[in-house]
Amino acid sequence: APVARELGRDYRVFEPLQRRSGDIPLTVDQHIADLHEVIKVHCPGERPALVGSSWGAMLALAFAAAHPGTTGPLVLIGSGTFTDESSAEFHRVLDSRAAPGVDDRIRAAAEATDPDAAFAAIASDLDAPYSFDLLDSRTDNEWVDARGNRETNDDWSRRRTAGEFPASFAAIKQPVLMIHGAVDPHPGPMIRDSLLPVMPRLEYVELDRCGHYPWRERFARDRFYEVLRSWLAKHLPGTPAA
Repeated sequence: APVARELGRDYRVFEPLQRRSGDIPLTVDQHIADLHEVIKVHCPGERPALVGSSWGAMLALAFAAAHPGTTGPLVLIGSGTFTDESSAEFHRVLDSRAAPGVDDRIRAAAEATDPDAAFAAIASDLDAPYSFDLLDSRTDNEWVDARGNRETNDDWSRRRTAGEFPASFAAIKQPVLMIHGAVDPHPGPMIRDSLLPVMPRLEYVELDRCGHYPWRERFARDRFYEVLRSWLAKHLPGTPAA
């Protein structure tokens, strides 16, 4: 929401809410179909830019690969991993930073009667391993769907292991920008290097003193928006200069 509001000063922005879990397990294809419907309804005849953070960045790539020519430039903010090696490095770094007892709290939240509420209650405490110096705590009303997250992640992991991701991203021909915090536990250079063979137009910008949430970082927020606005103005025709 903060990034959408900031970009909304200069652009027409739609921020779709993700489908929650239900009777049928959530899959990557379901999220792709939902996003496709949003674009058809709100951007008919257009090729909108997709700006995604974390899982949203991964979904943007999966969508663009599934629907070539449907979207314009892509921006990946703090993207997740696409190989076993980068995933292992992410978990190694995260484990090395985690405060004592965090694993127990996560396990307890997963086993709670209401895991959504349990994870929401500890969300702010889990920010530290992902961040450098945050300006403030979480201020938006964030909802959690622990089951939906698990189902989606399981499907993504299955398809990654099968070799579909990132190989299918070779269908992406539009410009792609990857913005990554140098302190993000997701290993930016490893993620970049896993994407470049199939996405040679990928551009990479690493922000110093910045973790997984650049719009919340004290020392990186302004630079983050400067990079984002400048790149979008360059790659979206008829948009205002940064």
